[in-house]
Amino acid sequence: MKGLILSGGKGTRLYPLTYTRAKQLIPVANKPVLFRVIEAIRDAGITEIGVVIGDTGPEIKEAVGDGSQFGVEITYIPQDAPRGLGHAVKIAQDYIGAERFVMFLGDNVIQGGISALIRDFADHADWNSQIVLTAVDQPEQYGVAKLDDEGRIVRLVEKPKNPPSNLALVGIYMFDHHIFDATAQLKPSFRGELEITDAIQWLIENGYNVYPHVHQGWWIDTGAHAAMLDANSLVLEELTPEIAGQVDDTSEVDFRVTVEAGAEVINSVIRGPAIIGRNTRIVNSYIGPFTSIYHNVEVENSEIERSIVLEHSTIRDIPARIQDSLIGRHASVGINGLRPKAIKMHLGDHSHLELL
Repeated sequence: MKGLILSGGKGTRLYPLTYTRAKQLIPVANKPVLFRVIEAIRDAGITEIGVVIGDTGPEIKEAVGDGSQFGVEITYIPQDAPRGLGHAVKIAQDYIGAERFVMFLGDNVIQGGISALIRDFADHADWNSQIVLTAVDQPEQYGVAKLDDEGRIVRLVEKPKNPPSNLALVGIYMFDHHIFDATAQLKPSFRGELEITDAIQWLIENGYNVYPHVHQGWWIDTGAHAAMLDANSLVLEELTPEIAGQVDDTSEVDFRVTVEAGAEVINSVIRGPAIIGRNTRIVNSYIGPFTSIYHNVEVENSEIERSIVLEHSTIRDIPARIQDSLIGRHASVGINGLRPKAIKMHLGDHSHLELL
């Protein structure tokens, strides 16, 4: 069995962070989302993984490499434009061949991994496809599956006004080689893309067996700012805390905090779940729950809570607490010490700033 990760999207909903960084490489609890997807597939026993890449391909290749750092073998599959999930499957046919495979969206985070899903599909050789679903509160905002009395998927509906169920598509799919017969029949949708839901519907209508795997834990599509913060909070709660850096005697760091190697915590309070990245310095500051501070960051005389701060950023002398925020790489936020006094910062395009 092989894995297929879709990592070609531009991440427009995460601007400005994704102007210069692939959205799949934004870290959650100080680990890029794409790394978590690769590890989930590996932990399910799959070591051959194809990664569909687009404009951000060079950056993804640099970060992921040949896969040896994860104990897998990575093959890159270029996609000339974001033409839809169905198109991504279609261009992966030469790589997949006749094998069964799991397809995983590279910006999704799921609780508990996918090992149970892989076992379930492997145990049912007569199944042609298995789609991961999860119960949601507002199914009209998602692609939704309708099941028959035998538990098979009989219809997929995109954002229905009257949902036939509350089971939404998560973005993880199992297929056998018949999916390539389906993608060969696809026509562009109104969005100009080849839709994977149309390919699955083709399988259903042509008598192939498509079954659900109902996921019981949490699942987050990290493609938007609020979702990224939610995913960060959930993953932080799953970490096994470790103090590998330096914490001085004047600091208070609770048992739910990870301090990575080379980091320094000086005269500060850190309440977890939280993580402080490598070679980061926290001085005279408060870091509150659900906060991830990435590598090589400096925080001094400031308070931060439920936020993500990316690498090489500086936050200094902020008079109010920063919360529910995403702060990009090489950002600088501080107070101008000269008169007239003012808050001084460097923010990217389409940034959102609130001062209360």
